[in-house]
Amino acid sequence: MNFLAHLFLSCDNEDLLIGNFIADFIRNKEVENYSESIQKGIILHRQIDTYTDTHPVVLEGVHRLQPFHSKYAPVVIDILFDHLLANNWTKYSGQSLDDFAKYIYEILNDRMGELPHKLQRRLPEMIKGNWLQAYGTKEGMLFTFKKMDERTSFPSNFINAFDHLKQDYEAYDSEFNQFFPEVIQFVDSQCNC
Repeated sequence: MNFLAHLFLSCDNEDLLIGNFIADFIRNKEVENYSESIQKGIILHRQIDTYTDTHPVVLEGVHRLQPFHSKYAPVVIDILFDHLLANNWTKYSGQSLDDFAKYIYEILNDRMGELPHKLQRRLPEMIKGNWLQAYGTKEGMLFTFKKMDERTSFPSNFINAFDHLKQDYEAYDSEFNQFFPEVIQFVDSQCNC
């Protein structure tokens, strides 16, 4: 899952949220540079990724995308799941997505000094483009896939990912809504949220 889902799964705990947000941007040897409570967020992020990457329902979608996106199929699913979370938001949160996004941006702004430099540079663009809400739109998805395509050194076919997702959109939506309550329970069991 991408930013939106990881931030949502941070149990309303700021340190956990910071760790969960930065986990993909730090190396293992850098983890010890953070407080114990932020380290728990980094560990949680990695546990969520492992749980997601091995979940049978998620693997169904990955296998469906592999002919088009090869080794990048799990990345496409991660981005799609943020899109589906944004579009199913009211099933999982009593807070509006707009209010949640504003809350997250405020925390990240306030604690910017704790973020890796790469994220410090990217955060203003993220906030200005309201990436957390943009995941719910076609335009936001196309923007994300374009950015991902620019970062890959091997053919990814990200540019056509949205079209591939549209072909089986109902199946992905059903799989997401089967999987997401289970990952919420998994996180609750890890963190006692």
